[in-house]
Amino acid sequence: MKTLVAAAAIALAGTAQAAPVAYRTVAVDGINIAYREAGDASKPTILLLHGVPSSSRMYDGLLRKLGDRYHLLAPDYPGFGNSDAPDPAKFAYSFDNLATVMQKFTDAVGAPRYVLLMQDYGAPVGMRMALARPQAVQALVFQNGNVYEDGLGAIWAKRKPFWADRTAHETDVIAVHQSVAATRARHVGSDPAIEAYDPDLWMDEYAYLNRPGQARIQADLIYDYQHNLAAYPEWQAWLKQRRLPTLVVWGKHDLAFTVPGAEAFKRDNPSAEVHILDGGHFVMDTKLDEVAAITGAFLGKLSSGAGASAGAAPAGR
Repeated sequence: MKTLVAAAAIALAGTAQAAPVAYRTVAVDGINIAYREAGDASKPTILLLHGVPSSSRMYDGLLRKLGDRYHLLAPDYPGFGNSDAPDPAKFAYSFDNLATVMQKFTDAVGAPRYVLLMQDYGAPVGMRMALARPQAVQALVFQNGNVYEDGLGAIWAKRKPFWADRTAHETDVIAVHQSVAATRARHVGSDPAIEAYDPDLWMDEYAYLNRPGQARIQADLIYDYQHNLAAYPEWQAWLKQRRLPTLVVWGKHDLAFTVPGAEAFKRDNPSAEVHILDGGHFVMDTKLDEVAAITGAFLGKLSSGAGASAGAAPAGR
């Protein structure tokens, strides 16, 4: 029965009329933040935080599929996508600072309450926002957004020497990070269905990654990522205490964040809904309809009150 319901939801998601997406900018502390917006602002708001080296562009398809029922906001971080990229000498590219800018972004666009949807870098940005302003967050959606050591793939062992001695390892780390091969591998991972992936996904990101100034920006954030691992216990304690309605959607072919990281959410929130899909790190690359159906069903339960926990109110603004 569950399979039939899921199949029906996917079919409906695929036939729904695509919602229009608007491409806007707003100034936050003098920085122009580009963002995508879909849906009526009177409807429940979903804040979508992207990964690396992507931008709000990764959510374009999801916005079109869910924008008929929800209000979706997908910003680009400073230094990413079409947002301004301030000089690293004047703007600290740290996860603390990205979270601060994103919090101010929600103020600037008038979104005081929202569901957080986080992928990759979106998880450490979003968790900082949640801890700083818990009353704003109604529910959590993680798409290959890791907050458990269980989910750290082998790639993270290669980061530790860089964290221990940045000067000695930065050139090599950034050369790999900005390469076509690494940018492709972030998408495909271990997925054998290589033909399902549009090469433009990584070639466009490769172009963004190699814009002037990007080497320093990316190096600063990779170096700062060590502080995310140190914060895992605090975030896990918050998840356990709050036990907000939580959806976890994970591509099983991700080499950076592995399936045990998805399953670990149930340790701190046994009611978390976990879906492991046959996709990669950016699972919507190949499983957009499934992700839209699963996410839409989860959000629908929030709107009806069926998915609300003691720590959360039904979704709304």
